Amino acid sequence: MSFSTTPVVSLRDVAIYQDVNTILSNVNFDISKGEFVYLVGRTGSGKSSLLKTLYADLPLLTGNGSVADYKLTNLPRKQVPYLRRKIGIIFQDFQLLMDRSVTDNLRFVLRATGWKDKSKIKQRISDVLMRVGLDASSSKMPHQLSGGEQQRIVIARALLNEPVILFADEPTGNLDPMVADGIMSLFMEINNSGTTVLMATHNYEIINRYPKRVLKCEHGKVLDSQVQEFTLMNGF
Repeated sequence: MSFSTTPVVSLRDVAIYQDVNTILSNVNFDISKGEFVYLVGRTGSGKSSLLKTLYADLPLLTGNGSVADYKLTNLPRKQVPYLRRKIGIIFQDFQLLMDRSVTDNLRFVLRATGWKDKSKIKQRISDVLMRVGLDASSSKMPHQLSGGEQQRIVIARALLNEPVILFADEPTGNLDPMVADGIMSLFMEINNSGTTVLMATHNYEIINRYPKRVLKCEHGKVLDSQVQEFTLMNGF
């Protein structure tokens, strides 16, 4: 079996904007299939804006970028849903629909992304819930779940369409250390099965415990631990 050597993420001479302000400039990096990469930096350094640009929540106005074979530069709005089907997005604040069960949260996403066969929808939901260890919680409402369980449901939701990459924005930020460690073990397992992961985090202990390549937003630039040495201090 041959695998594509095309990077899952590729940015060349990119500038990242928030409103009219340039947050990051001259951004150049690739992320290969199957990599696990941390994105770090102080609050306001551009991490979230970079992630939002990668999943096309912010437009790419300067430079060239691609994610999952979609060119981000001048990406038509009608193409954004198709890009989103090839990626998974995991937020710190969960963004679950609180008025419906776990199954109905997941079914909503599948139907919104074109799934129609009821038996296939049911099987896919069962598969992802089993993968995150919550197959017994399918009928529960989000408020009946702990924070760690809610984050596992968010990860299950992100896995529904078998994404080539997961973008995770502070996925352990609201969790206590033991629960966060369980979530990290799950991310490592997902990554080991071939899914690329780009994770923004403030958690210095997690990076120490699970060392991987690091991209650091600092002074308007993105530093890459594969390219240059830099020191990671607690708080970055």
